[in-house]
Formats: sequence, structure tokens, C-alpha cells
Amino acid sequence: MRGLLLGAGFLFVGLAALGAVLPLIPTTPFLLLAAACFARSSPRFYRWLLANRLFGALIRQWRATHSIPRKAKITAIGLIVVVGGSSVVFFVTNPWIQTGVALVLLALIVWLLSIPTSPATRADPDAS
Repeated sequence: MRGLLLGAGFLFVGLAALGAVLPLIPTTPFLLLAAACFARSSPRFYRWLLANRLFGALIRQWRATHSIPRKAKITAIGLIVVVGGSSVVFFVTNPWIQTGVALVLLALIVWLLSIPTSPATRADPDAS
């Protein structure tokens, strides 16, 4: 079982890394799944994930407040609109598929907006 959880943890980290650059793949849920897998299979990799400079803060923030930082939300929504929107406009020619992809992108944006935004803190330079 430990080996399966460890393998799943690495798979989820890989999917989260893809989600950091691809708009249709969510980053946060895969990071949280990876953290859960590592917490049950490898304390070493769990600590590594929490200390990771790209993903660690997001996981720690989620554990503390069950929210996503404003900057992460804005970045994710911006990428969805730019990359996903350009895919719909320039690369998909079938109107039914265009509509379907646009609806999926819209649903993803609505879902992101429904997640609470992290409270602004003095240590957060992006806080207004």
C-alpha cells in the first residue's frame, strides 16, 4: 500500500506541475492529493513537498485556511481566459466543440471563484 501511495503522490505532483502551465488542469487539488498520499506513505517526501518553493506555500495555506491566495486565483483565471479562450477561437473549428470547451472553461472559472480567497496579511506583498 505504501508503494501505491508513494507512486500516486508523485503522479499527482506531476499533474500539479502540468496544471501550473496548462489552464484545464487544476494545480491545487492535485497538490492536496499528493500531500495526502505522501503524509501516509513517506514523511520525507511530505516534508519535501511542504518545503517546495513553488508548491509548499499553497499547500500550507490550504491546510491553514482552506482558501487560495488572490494571486494564484488571478493567475489561474488569466491563463484560462488567454490560453483556453485562444484555443476556442483559433484552434477549434466545430461550433459544438467550441461551445463545450467554452462551457468547461467557464465552469472552471466559476469553481475557482467559489473557493474562498486567502485573507490578506501584512506579510503578503500582493495584499491590498
